[in-house]
Formats: sequence, C-alpha cells, structure tokens
Amino acid sequence: MKAIISAAGLATELTGPTPPVLLDVRWQLGGPNLRPEYEKAHIPGAVFVDLDAELAGPAGARGRHPLPDTEVFGAAMRAAGVSADRDVVVYDGGLGWAAARAWWLLRFTGHPSVRVLDGGLAAWDGPLTSEVPEPVQGTFAPAPGALPLLDADGAAALARTGLLLDARAPERYRGDVEPIDPVAGHIPGAVSAPTTENVAESGRFLPAAELADRFRALGTSGAPEVGVYCGSGVSGAHEVLALAVAGIPAALYAGSWSEWSQDGNRPVATGPDPQ
Repeated sequence: MKAIISAAGLATELTGPTPPVLLDVRWQLGGPNLRPEYEKAHIPGAVFVDLDAELAGPAGARGRHPLPDTEVFGAAMRAAGVSADRDVVVYDGGLGWAAARAWWLLRFTGHPSVRVLDGGLAAWDGPLTSEVPEPVQGTFAPAPGALPLLDADGAAALARTGLLLDARAPERYRGDVEPIDPVAGHIPGAVSAPTTENVAESGRFLPAAELADRFRALGTSGAPEVGVYCGSGVSGAHEVLALAVAGIPAALYAGSWSEWSQDGNRPVATGPDPQ
C-alpha cells in the first residue's frame, strides 16, 4: 500500500463507490487551534482531527507530544468514521507534519491502509465546503505495535549500532539555537537529516528515487536499523513517511528531543554532523 496520494488521485477516489475516510489534521506548533479554518473551508467529507487533543497525550516528562492514550485515540478515530476495512486519507495545510503524525499513529496501531495527501490542502484544486459532515461511527480498534517505536534508551542504542536521523532544522541539531526545549544540541551519534529537505518547494515529496538516494547518502544502506527523532515526534513522523515513500522502514522515537532534553542524565552533543 502506498503511503501518499496525489490530489488528482484523491479526487478520483472520492467519486468512487467506496471513497476513503478523509481526515483534516490542520495544525500549527504553538499556534491557535485551526478548527475554525476547517469550518470555513475543507475538502467535502473531511472530518477535523485535533492533533493536540486526539493525536497526542498531555505534555510532560514524556515530551511535548507524547503518544496519546490508546482508548482516547481509538475513540477519536471511530468518531471520525475510521474502520479497519476502509481506506483513510489524511491531509493538513500543506506542511505535511501533522498529517504524517496521524498517518503514523494509524499505521502504528494497526490500520492497514492509510495515505497522506501529498502537498496537503495547498495542493488540492477541487471543491471546498463549509458543511461539517456527521460521519457514521467507525469500528477501528487500535492495537499498538504495528510499526517500530523507540524509547530514549532505544534511541541512544540505535545511534551507536544503526542510523539515528535527526529531522529538525540544522541549527537546532548543531545546538546553535533552541527555541522550544530546555537544552540545545542533539543525541550523540545522531545524523542531521532535516525533513524539510524531503520535499520540493511545492510541499510535495521528492520522487521516491531521489528520496532513496538522499537516505542512502545519509547512511541507510549499511545500517541494520534506521530510526528518526525530531523535537516532539511530529516532524519526525514526516521523515518516517518520507523513508516509507523511499521504501525504507524506520522506527520513530516519539518522545524525541523534548523528552531527551528534560533528563539531565542524558548526554548532549553539539556542533556539526560528523559526516
């Protein structure tokens, strides 16, 4: 099953006999809730999903966006009409991070067919509506563990034995700046791989072959296992999605730097990528 779908492909599927469940996950870090924007205009049939309330647990020792309680997540997905036997397509405003978080969570909890709208709402040139749908209750029962997940110890080990990619901006990796978390720097042994470099100016993913070349250059070919982290597990999911487009499985460290940097016993590295 492909991980992304084009706007043209989605338009075709929405007019088919069994259209996918469509989730609108527009979100911005530190900004206001974007449900009002959804209510103004969204792709017909799309149901709004709140990343902070439904795709993450309360911020705390596990990070700024820890994984949500399984029952809370499952209830939110069922309320949105999600069932295991029906395809799901997720989109956000265009950055792709929030949509990737929803994609990863659904795949992690066992949904077999989830795709992200490549380029998000910005790529959609079809009709929009302000009509909020009332979806039929879904039956999805999340079963965590279908995708690999790292904790802090696992991320530390993988940085030594495999390839741990840091999806944040290069200046945060180097420790030049840290606008959000308590300590600047990166996990020792991690390799800088900003997820912003996985997309073109349009916001759409680079072709699969180009992504594969990029990740090979970063060291995936010789790594027994690949992992990804970011600031709080959101943009990291976008990098896992990019790796999936390239055909490379990868684990996500969901707590990411927001968890790691809170623990004074964890080592911190600064400076440029040793590669």
